[in-house]
Amino acid sequence: MIAAPSSGCGKTTFTLGLLRALRNRGLSVQPFKSGPDYIDPLFHQMAAGVESVNLDTYMSSPAHVQTLFGHYGGDADACVIEAAMGLFDGADGPRGSAAEVAQILDVPVLLLVSAKAVAYSVAPLIYGFRNFNPRLRLAGVVFNFVASERQLATLRRACEDAGVPCLGYLPRNSELVIPSRHLGLTLQECEKTERLIALAAQEVTKHIDLDRLLEGTYRTNETYRANGIYRTNKLNAPRFSRIAVARDAAFNFTYRANIDALRRLGAVSFFSPLQDADLPQCDLLYLPGGYPELFAEQLAGNRAMREQIRAYADAGGCVLAECGGFMYLCRDIDGQPMCGILPYSATMQGARLHLGYRETVLNGVTLRGHEFHYSTTIPEVPTPFVHYKNIRAGYPHWYWADDPQKLLSLLAS
Repeated sequence: MIAAPSSGCGKTTFTLGLLRALRNRGLSVQPFKSGPDYIDPLFHQMAAGVESVNLDTYMSSPAHVQTLFGHYGGDADACVIEAAMGLFDGADGPRGSAAEVAQILDVPVLLLVSAKAVAYSVAPLIYGFRNFNPRLRLAGVVFNFVASERQLATLRRACEDAGVPCLGYLPRNSELVIPSRHLGLTLQECEKTERLIALAAQEVTKHIDLDRLLEGTYRTNETYRANGIYRTNKLNAPRFSRIAVARDAAFNFTYRANIDALRRLGAVSFFSPLQDADLPQCDLLYLPGGYPELFAEQLAGNRAMREQIRAYADAGGCVLAECGGFMYLCRDIDGQPMCGILPYSATMQGARLHLGYRETVLNGVTLRGHEFHYSTTIPEVPTPFVHYKNIRAGYPHWYWADDPQKLLSLLAS
């Protein structure tokens, strides 16, 4: 696990560089993200060539987290988990934190420490992270944003005196700046990200002792395969034998395990509301979140798709729409016409962040998810979701992979 004392230490940049550096060595690499984030996993996939998996102990059970790690990572040569926020920061104190995930999985932690404006005083900080929770194993420290050889020598001594190995560093480099996470995966942004990944991998290979890192974090695959027996039996849900999922640059905020859980309900097909002229034949239409506001003009221009989705919904078709998908079902996004199914207008005017976990109880089942958006609606959308005909739409991104019956409960509400 790649963790840090706080946000802002460069975890994502370092993780991307490490994923690509290991891949360049010929290793098969499986990336993971601790927490509910659906943006960083998209970058992970670019670096590793494999779709990332979220591990979240607030939205799912510890047993489910163990199963996911074994199922998706059991056959990989290397598994890399990027932590969220600080190592011990969770939804409720340490609950839901990266430390909790590391403890559940018994994986070693690599602590990434920012070297900005610090010197030997990092020794007690490192010592504290080493000793605060005896059940966590700190495999080593990497320093980021190192300014000089003199500073590096002091930092190495601090590590030695704290009793934790220093496995390397990344120098201060103005080019190692991750593109904005909120500009969408346009071709231009993907090209910028690819350049960053290549540079980060070059720096990781040059300045990190990868041999020592791999040796110090070694675990046998059998340890995790034993927990990775994933239930693949089909659920008794004949109503949803065909499931269409929107997936393109405008709609890509999904959890990999959620999509695999949908496959237990029926046959899953993907389509693009940006590019495709026809909606696939389906019994359930899933419109996930993403960046529809960045592609509003193009979405508005694909009138054939908008009209087919509206006709499907008006005929009683079942629709699940989250955040960006919900915005797409509205009358418009800042004047650009959308599907016009729901009596709301979505706007980025006066944008402010709405962020956090969400929980609701439906038909006696507790369903948890995560909300992350800047847009608002006129009139304001009710919570937790809009129920119109056979449409369930709202801002939360729900998680149902640990028990797909939760999804059926949502759709039956």
